[in-house]
Amino acid sequence: MNTLTKLSGFALGLAAVFGTAYGVGHLAGPVTPAADTRHDSAGTHSDDSHGGGDQATAATHIPGGLLVSDQGYTLRPVAAGTGEFAFRITGPDGTPVTRYDVAHDKRMHLIVARRDLSGFRHVHPELDADGTWRVDSPLAGPGVWRAFADFTPSGGQPLTLGVDVAVPGTLEPRPLPAPATSTTVDGYTVTLTGTPQPGRTSTLTLTISRDGKPVTDLEPYLGAYGHLVALRQGDLAYLHVHPEGAPGDGRTPAGPAVSFAAEVPSTGAYRLYLDFRHGGAVHTAEFTVLAGDPAAPTATATPTAPAAPTPSAADHGTPGHGHS
Repeated sequence: MNTLTKLSGFALGLAAVFGTAYGVGHLAGPVTPAADTRHDSAGTHSDDSHGGGDQATAATHIPGGLLVSDQGYTLRPVAAGTGEFAFRITGPDGTPVTRYDVAHDKRMHLIVARRDLSGFRHVHPELDADGTWRVDSPLAGPGVWRAFADFTPSGGQPLTLGVDVAVPGTLEPRPLPAPATSTTVDGYTVTLTGTPQPGRTSTLTLTISRDGKPVTDLEPYLGAYGHLVALRQGDLAYLHVHPEGAPGDGRTPAGPAVSFAAEVPSTGAYRLYLDFRHGGAVHTAEFTVLAGDPAAPTATATPTAPAAPTPSAADHGTPGHGHS
């Protein structure tokens, strides 16, 4: 589509926007889920169903980020826009959660991506005493954005909840970049080897160089030499994986290669975002990859959230790319 797309809806106030966003997430699954969704050692979601029958079997295949509510926990936006992004996580008793476990050096990881995958931010809000998380808004530019809250409530299991929020304005859709094995960002060249395979673990290795020389002095970022987020085109099913080993463990080199064990839930196109720190700054390399044969039928159907009516598009360097 070559025409500009107009976004509106904030004229009715934030309550209307968040009401719509909550409804989208709610349609993806029940507030009280049928399965216990967990993270495995690689950081991907795995599921341990305690129920029986078809309902429990289907629930075990829901990827992270498609539900606004899971295991009794609900993501509830409070404010959004160009100034501040604020939200709460309410627990099974309906009250805001105020106690969280530290995971990868933070109690809350907030990832936002525009529905067309042309914007990406990974930030870390601060928690108020009343259970409200606040951060300078990472929503840069108009569009429908998916916000992912990645956290572990104290005494609970790791969760990733997702909700749609909208930023009004005019946007020009961009095509999703073609699959590639190399990209550049901030003067760095990042090369990808390995191909994700639906339904099984694959090794993805990203090798970082600068000015033709391998980078062998990567700096720890959130307890690792790299973080990888994968989003499935269409519904933005979310995977957050981490490399094996850790800085200072005596066996993990500080580059140039960072390897990840990742499992994608289905065939299709995915956008990968690699965060790494070097030279005192965090950089993000982005790739489009294809998992399996998109023309072949998917072996296991994956429940998905309804996609917002935003054309599918993305490329590196568009508004919203960055970190905090």
